[in-house]
Amino acid sequence: MTRLQDRVAVVTGAAGGMGRAHCLRLADEGADILALDLEQHAAGLAVLAEEVESRGRRCVTGFADVRDPLAVEEAVNTGVAQTGRLDVVVANAGVYADLAPAWELSDESWQRALDINLTGVWHTVRAGAPHLGAGGSIVVVGSVNGVKGGASAAHYSASKHAVSGLVKTLANELGPQGVRVNIVHPGSVATPMILNDEVYAKVRPDLPNPTREDAAAALARRNILPVPWVDPVDISNAVLFFASDESRYVTGTQLVVDAGLTQKV
Repeated sequence: MTRLQDRVAVVTGAAGGMGRAHCLRLADEGADILALDLEQHAAGLAVLAEEVESRGRRCVTGFADVRDPLAVEEAVNTGVAQTGRLDVVVANAGVYADLAPAWELSDESWQRALDINLTGVWHTVRAGAPHLGAGGSIVVVGSVNGVKGGASAAHYSASKHAVSGLVKTLANELGPQGVRVNIVHPGSVATPMILNDEVYAKVRPDLPNPTREDAAAALARRNILPVPWVDPVDISNAVLFFASDESRYVTGTQLVVDAGLTQKV
């Protein structure tokens, strides 16, 4: 498949979860990958590189905490120097943790969510945008919590609402250069961000030690379609659409992939 043949995409939070899925899906369509993540995820990046290269595409890996603008800029510049170009920026890195009512959140939990989910996106775009030419695409991974509120997730919801506004502004700023900026809002996705004990306890507070199966039943009831969550590739397919020429006249747009969660009456 050749929807991104010989283009180069940078993906943050690439070592696992949705980030890994994005890298593989874009590689399947002919893209070379610049995969960035924390140094502690070096093993995951190494495995990812092997998977991308098994598809006949190049994978350059780098370490960067999106909270550190200099580290992100250096990693992007180093990667672009090796790949020779950059066509797609996927700002995927995010955190969903420390769930509690707003008045019980610590200052540290609040700031961490904003630093990664909002400021980290800004750092990523600021590092990548100068390398993009006409036809370039920036795709931000948001959340349904950027469309609606979410109990026990004030910090997360605030960061995702804010990044939605950032995307609209960036679309206006970069449009005259022929660069598109869009956002994908996932609902619950079958990754460790959702499949963990903290989330299970949030959605099944009636049980002392809820399991994945307990949480699945509760999550399925929130959706219109009869599934508890979507798969990472479902989000990656949306990222691919925004990265490809199929969306060449689409910018400043929000695409929700949530099995109907936000529309459930």
